[in-house]
Formats: sequence, structure tokens, C-alpha cells
Amino acid sequence: MTIEEVRNGDSLQLNIDGKIDSLTCQEFQTTILKSFQKTRSLIINMEKVTYLSSAGLRGLILGRKTADSKGGSLTVINVTPSVADVFRVTGFDKALDIL
Repeated sequence: MTIEEVRNGDSLQLNIDGKIDSLTCQEFQTTILKSFQKTRSLIINMEKVTYLSSAGLRGLILGRKTADSKGGSLTVINVTPSVADVFRVTGFDKALDIL
């Protein structure tokens, strides 16, 4: 997995490429949490995410809780069909802002 940070006005976008699984979830989660030290508005671009495990879901929920505690936002964009299925089956499609 690789993560590219792109400043987009007042928000920060993380472009994720690869699998978010038990091997990469710590980096994913840490990057999300550190991003909220730089911005209140975080966008996670999942266009190139090929797999998302429950550990990756945990990182997204921690990010959402961090955003809420700081009065910010976390938005997920460009979700692939396989990741959209994971969100739908787990109910995360209702817990996250997905565009």
C-alpha cells in the first residue's frame, strides 16, 4: 500500500493505492490520525484500493471519531465496487460520508 498526500485548498486528500489489510492497517490508521494535525477536513481517495479488511475499517472509524471530536470531516471518495460491497455489508455505508 502507498499513501500520497495532496493539499486541496483547506482540505487534505490521501490517495490510497493497494490493499488495506493487517499488514498495512497501522500505517493507514497512523496517517489518518496525523492528517488531522494538519487539517480539519480529510478526504480519503480509495480509487486504487483493491482490498479492505476489518482492520482498515477500524482505521476509518477512528478517523471519523477524530474528525467529529475536532469539529472536522472525513469523506471517502471513489470507492471501488469491492470496497463498496464491504461498506454495504458491514453498515459502514451509513456510518461514513461516501461520495
